[in-house]
Amino acid sequence: MPTPLAYFNGRLVPEHEICVPVWDAGFIQGVTVAEQMRTFKGKLFRLPQHLQRLGHSLEIVGIDLGAEFGRLAEAAEDLAARNHSLLAPEDDLVLSLFVTPGLYATVAASHEPRPTIGMHTHPLPFRLWADKYETGQRLMVSDVRQVPLNCWPAELKCRSRMHYYLADRQAQKLDPGSRALLLDQQNRVMEASTANVVLYRRAEGLVLPQAEHILPGVSMGVLLELADRLDIPCVHRDLSVDDVTSADEVLLCSTSPCLLPVVAVNRQPISDGTPGPVFKRALSQWSQFIGVDIQAQAHRFALRS
Repeated sequence: MPTPLAYFNGRLVPEHEICVPVWDAGFIQGVTVAEQMRTFKGKLFRLPQHLQRLGHSLEIVGIDLGAEFGRLAEAAEDLAARNHSLLAPEDDLVLSLFVTPGLYATVAASHEPRPTIGMHTHPLPFRLWADKYETGQRLMVSDVRQVPLNCWPAELKCRSRMHYYLADRQAQKLDPGSRALLLDQQNRVMEASTANVVLYRRAEGLVLPQAEHILPGVSMGVLLELADRLDIPCVHRDLSVDDVTSADEVLLCSTSPCLLPVVAVNRQPISDGTPGPVFKRALSQWSQFIGVDIQAQAHRFALRS
């Protein structure tokens, strides 16, 4: 059976050979900026937006890829096409792209001031969320807070995600199967673990946290485009937990599932505790937009061998 490939520092290698040294700054200090994107019909979705966000993250961290940055789009498309050809035609995959500063000077035997660049793929793990389009996702407010903006800016997309891990562990202990809802130091709602949170309130339309406080999610941007098509207004403002629990609907936006409904927060049902009509309309519009029935695809490949 053909072996999936990966991209590592300018060349294609068998996937099992990609390896970041233990003396790399990405391992020693966790200094890794990253993007994760999925395919639809084998084509990477919103690649330019992901690379634009990556470029901004690299600028924040101070990593200069030079001319190599301009080659990332072609390399990503090539890798996705090669590995998608190993799947069923209607299946899709995730591509992860990461960059570190390279070898960490205090522990490396020799210091080469060259960033580490890698890309790898895997089939979308639809089994993790396929049923949630119908049953919904539960959230629990965590004591673990979002990283303050004076630690790193909200627009930095990085792999430093210990707070997600700890928050989700706490959520799972409180309510197995739930995910964490993270607040900031002022008790404002920021995001769920690895997902943007969007409320729907009949009197306001879609309601999101203040833009400067959250990661500019690519999938969230798609939802806002679809809301414009559906004539649903959008507003950014500070959100409390009470705003969330009293919302008519709560949605999660993230790369792989695209859009999921939240049916309960802190065990309190959102509306009647089932996915609402705005979620269903938005998911249907998203499916029409990209030409793939998102929900049906997830169910079809949830139990792939």
